[in-house]
Amino acid sequence: MNQYDGTAALQPRLDDAERERRRERAAALAAEPPVKDVTAVAMTWVDTSGITRTKAVPFSRLEHAAAWGVGMSPVFDAFLLDDSITQGRYAGGPVGDLRLHPVLDRLVPLAGMPGWAWAPAERFTQDGTPHPIDARWLLHREVERLAAQGLSVRTAFEVEWAVSDGDGEDFVPACNGPAYGMTRVAELSDYLRDLLRALEASGVEVVQIHPEYAAGQMELSVAAEDPIGAADTLVLVRETIRSVSFTHDLVASFSPKVAPDSVGNGCHIHLSLWQDDPAEDAFNTMAGGDGPCGMQATGEAFAAGILARLPALLAIGAPSVASYLRLVPSHWAGAFACWGLENREAALRFVTGPLGNRSHTANFEVKCFDGAANPYLTLAAVLAAGRAGVNDESTLPEPVDGDPAGLDPAERQRRGIHALPSSLEESLAAFERDTVLRDALGEALVDTVAVVRRGELALFQDATPDEITAATRWRH
Repeated sequence: MNQYDGTAALQPRLDDAERERRRERAAALAAEPPVKDVTAVAMTWVDTSGITRTKAVPFSRLEHAAAWGVGMSPVFDAFLLDDSITQGRYAGGPVGDLRLHPVLDRLVPLAGMPGWAWAPAERFTQDGTPHPIDARWLLHREVERLAAQGLSVRTAFEVEWAVSDGDGEDFVPACNGPAYGMTRVAELSDYLRDLLRALEASGVEVVQIHPEYAAGQMELSVAAEDPIGAADTLVLVRETIRSVSFTHDLVASFSPKVAPDSVGNGCHIHLSLWQDDPAEDAFNTMAGGDGPCGMQATGEAFAAGILARLPALLAIGAPSVASYLRLVPSHWAGAFACWGLENREAALRFVTGPLGNRSHTANFEVKCFDGAANPYLTLAAVLAAGRAGVNDESTLPEPVDGDPAGLDPAERQRRGIHALPSSLEESLAAFERDTVLRDALGEALVDTVAVVRRGELALFQDATPDEITAATRWRH
């Protein structure tokens, strides 16, 4: 089962032939030079709270794990970020078992962890069917639904993280130069060099890396891929950043808020929608059209579908109480449900790219999501929203030029510019009301997300921003 071809959505059960194919693939990998020095393979999945969890096997057990999986409890879907466990209709409790299968086509030695390899995991039930709350499988399904309409998506995540050189629970910026300043690169040049080398050795194509605004904050961009590949790459990039940081006696945080009085870590998504053409290669519907900023009708409809559902999507893409300490106006976080050409205060920023290359580069950036999000689940929900926009032939409202917070409230009302939810409770209510996302993701997933989000709301019910930040800082 190739992780890009969507067969997880088409093949309802792992039969004997598929298990044998996976076993043979694992055996072939064992003979390849990059893998010969590997002692153990870490298989990862991302839980409902956005935390990457893992089970590992000795490399000698990879064939068995590929064919028959590794046992794991379904309870992890109900974990909160502090590792306490809540209980829903479909997740939680001590009963049940799943099988964790490595995705062998993404198996790669971890340059930042010598002797270790990494593979994303697919979760199956004991009878070999996909686990209905497995976010990677849900993303497969959304990719296939778009493909059935002759559409595909190219996407990439921007990774922001804060680097600390403190010994305790507090955050101590590892560099002190100006925002975006070369001084910060000089302060951390060995660390950043080793990080780039490790990512290159792991097959990650880095597009750019630079210091960000907040103290100790960095940002890294990677090349666009298909959605499943992009989500896998985000997990690999984060774990490489984490391990390389440790080797330099530093600690990395991807939390939406690292310090209460500082800008938080976003995790922006860039997306372009491509249309199949039987006579030629697929073309980018975000360029070459007569719509706003040169969009074609299908690309505009896809973006409009995402924009219309941003309040509900926040329960997936900004899933923590700490997310709403970051999502504030006039901080380039995208706190208003609007779009604009190269507008970094709009939740949906349209990027044309340079003249002469727009047919390849034009895309939308979703700015309101952060580092606590499960990338597979976030992309699955975003694709479902965009697909609904295409099916409804939706159109975008008037673009916003400038900071929406600077507009008169009456003017915002006239133009239909609304602030996004300012709390997890508010975004969760929008998510539970949204029938499109419920139909796309399934009742089991929607119920589990709601249970986990309410668990976190209860966890921080009386907490101050300082307490929320401290409790969240090192969890993602």
